[in-house]
Amino acid sequence: MSEDTIFSKIVRGEAPADIVYRDDRVTAFRDIQPQAPTHILIIPNKAIPTVNDVTTDDEAMLGHLFVVAAKLAQEEGIAEDGYRLIVNCNHDGGQVVFHLHMHLLGGRPIGRMVQRV
Repeated sequence: MSEDTIFSKIVRGEAPADIVYRDDRVTAFRDIQPQAPTHILIIPNKAIPTVNDVTTDDEAMLGHLFVVAAKLAQEEGIAEDGYRLIVNCNHDGGQVVFHLHMHLLGGRPIGRMVQRV
């Protein structure tokens, strides 16, 4: 990846974050601007800019993101009531940091996914 992001720095331990999970494939930390009582970002340790940059080599790691999301939802006490997982891609999709990441949101009713047009 040619551009270094804040998420890459968090993975390397060069930027502060409230890390709730870390292993050799992914890192998860609390969002600094939470949109729900539980708002955790789960990121691959490997820098992948967008979903468009995912390759077949990334399949196991992407599955692991979901396993970690379920584990964290259980630990946060939101698994039973429900939660939302969001992955944004590029500007029109709402992506701000260009290091692939999954949002885990819960702790209250999240509402509609998108507004009807």
